[in-house]
Amino acid sequence: MIIASVSTLMTVGSGLLMTVIDHKNFTSLGQGLWWAVQTVTTVGYGDRVPSNAAGELVAAAVMLIGIGFLTVITAAITSSFVARTQEERQKRSGGAGAATEAHMQEINDRLERIEAKLDAGP
Repeated sequence: MIIASVSTLMTVGSGLLMTVIDHKNFTSLGQGLWWAVQTVTTVGYGDRVPSNAAGELVAAAVMLIGIGFLTVITAAITSSFVARTQEERQKRSGGAGAATEAHMQEINDRLERIEAKLDAGP
């Protein structure tokens, strides 16, 4: 929620700021906001671009925030899928961890008896 809020505020703020900084290319608030949404989502149609250094600095910040937002959201979604899959596997196994450990110990004991018989010879 924090990341989404910061990204939204950054998008709206940069749209407003771009309209003030580069009024030549962004003559209305709508154009500034449209550019900010395009840039933060990494679509970047190129129909509106900053024409001065201050505008380019704002654009760079918006691009970095947009890339960071997409990365964090993708990681969060992936993490929730992995956690859900692990929970489902644990539910299906019904706590089979202890049973599996006991079964492995039984196999280990049997192998030790076989080795002892082989070592003892005929």
